[in-house]
Amino acid sequence: MPNLHSKTMLSIDNDEWLLQIVQIGLEVTAGWDVLIANEGSKGIALATTEQPDVILLDILMPGMDGIQILNRLRAGLVTQKIPIIFFTCRPDLGEQLRQAGDVHGIISKPFDVLTLSKTVDDCLA
Repeated sequence: MPNLHSKTMLSIDNDEWLLQIVQIGLEVTAGWDVLIANEGSKGIALATTEQPDVILLDILMPGMDGIQILNRLRAGLVTQKIPIIFFTCRPDLGEQLRQAGDVHGIISKPFDVLTLSKTVDDCLA
């Protein structure tokens, strides 16, 4: 059962190991409830049903990439205003979208799991 006082994040990435690290790291260090999806369609479905406080989204994924997922989320009535932070080894791609106002920030891989919650908070500030 989710903690009613904590924030909820949805992490969408094709790297299952990374999803687990993000989930455990944010749950332990910051008390976030972290939902995970290893592909775009699952992430969009979870975002629609759960309406998380923020989405951490990988840009480079097979099938539907992060930019396509972003566009679908922005087109959805219940998902269009959810803050999105790109999570990528290609921060230059995310920076172009952040400057256009579509995303709230970019977190580069590799990252420090112990400071991830502060980095997310800084992106949302």
